[in-house]
Amino acid sequence: MELKLWLSFLLLHVIHDVQSSPGLWTADIPKTIPALQGSCVVIPCTYNYPKPASKILNRWRGFWRKGNKIISTNLPKWKLNSEYKKRTQFLGNVQRRNCTMLLDGIRKTDAGPFYFRIEMPQYKSFSYTKHTVSIEVVRDPPPPSLSVKVDDDKVTASCSVSHSCPSIPPVFSWSRSGIVTRRSKRLNKWKWEAVSTLTFQTRLSDFNKHLNCTVLFRGGKQTKNSTILQTW
Repeated sequence: MELKLWLSFLLLHVIHDVQSSPGLWTADIPKTIPALQGSCVVIPCTYNYPKPASKILNRWRGFWRKGNKIISTNLPKWKLNSEYKKRTQFLGNVQRRNCTMLLDGIRKTDAGPFYFRIEMPQYKSFSYTKHTVSIEVVRDPPPPSLSVKVDDDKVTASCSVSHSCPSIPPVFSWSRSGIVTRRSKRLNKWKWEAVSTLTFQTRLSDFNKHLNCTVLFRGGKQTKNSTILQTW
């Protein structure tokens, strides 16, 4: 359900970008995206082209490339470069000028740069080589932000991390049981924030001991933070 909501949000954002773009060969792609090694990254991408005066377009072939290597495409039977086979997913709808791509299992060699190419057989083709994206591969995730509020006998703790893969978000775990809620917020075109909030009624045994929040990212890397609940 969360993935469907995210894709719907992305589609609305893309439609707005396309409607406000001039009729030129342009692409809106981040220049650099930090991504955790072993995890995944969603590269947001919209493109535009001069609309033909008389031709009716009905075929679009989209390709993500690294140099001469084709790493992702909207064509399901296309044989991709072996280095990227089964690691990429073309999320966009090229007919709607959406060229968004997911890259999974981030490696050190995935720095890029990557660029998008559109082919319209009944019209023209174009490579957006002046609009490339590079991946800044991050070896280890920083600890999450952790805040705690104590109100009488109730504790509300919030743990948050930023990430680059909304389709496969990080997973939170707490050292204490309670009511857990989760929310996601888009910070910019490529960065998202995931927040887990734990609420529980305090017991005497809860004080002067660590409350831990652990975050597991796609690919298996973990990070955590902790705080000590103090008696008043």
